Amino acid sequence: MSEYPSIVLEQAVNQMASLPGVGRRTALRLVLHLLRQKDEEVEAFAGAFLRLKKEVVYCRECHNISDTDLCPICSSMRRDHTTICVVENVQDVMSIENTGQYTGVYHVLGGIISPMEGIGPKDIEIDSLIERVSKGDVQEIILALPTTMEGDTTNFYIYRRLQNAGIEIKITQIARGVAVGNQIEYTDEITLGRSIVNRIDFKG
Repeated sequence: MSEYPSIVLEQAVNQMASLPGVGRRTALRLVLHLLRQKDEEVEAFAGAFLRLKKEVVYCRECHNISDTDLCPICSSMRRDHTTICVVENVQDVMSIENTGQYTGVYHVLGGIISPMEGIGPKDIEIDSLIERVSKGDVQEIILALPTTMEGDTTNFYIYRRLQNAGIEIKITQIARGVAVGNQIEYTDEITLGRSIVNRIDFKG
């Protein structure tokens, strides 16, 4: 017998609990909150996520999320398009943008190399990065990946791919003001901003 008085309620709780970091108790509280709201408020809530799924796309240049084919950062003439900051995910772009210290563009890998999780170089956007840099307009790549073993492995792989492709370019990485083992998105803005400004040459 179900612990819930309604099958529909149980299904809603199951869906809410499928979100990262949401346990069943929290899911139940959120669902009951929505149940108490007016119909139009719940419809607006649901509609926002439907539009998110249908209308948000990935930028064809940097793979950041966008409402258009080319994201606002890549299409901006005010950004320094000769400098590319390589990050793991969209949250990292948001974190670095919040520092106000960086004026270049980005390349979102969509993950990092992690053999333990079955993620290899072909599973993330490394090939498109090499293709992008090979056009010859880029002067510097900033490696802003997590200061973990997986992040360092990905840094080194990108470094070797650029070397093997004969691409001579300045390669830097964010300063180690970001503690070893930290995720970029959880680093405070002051530390992250200083790490971008005080970046160092990457030594493979």
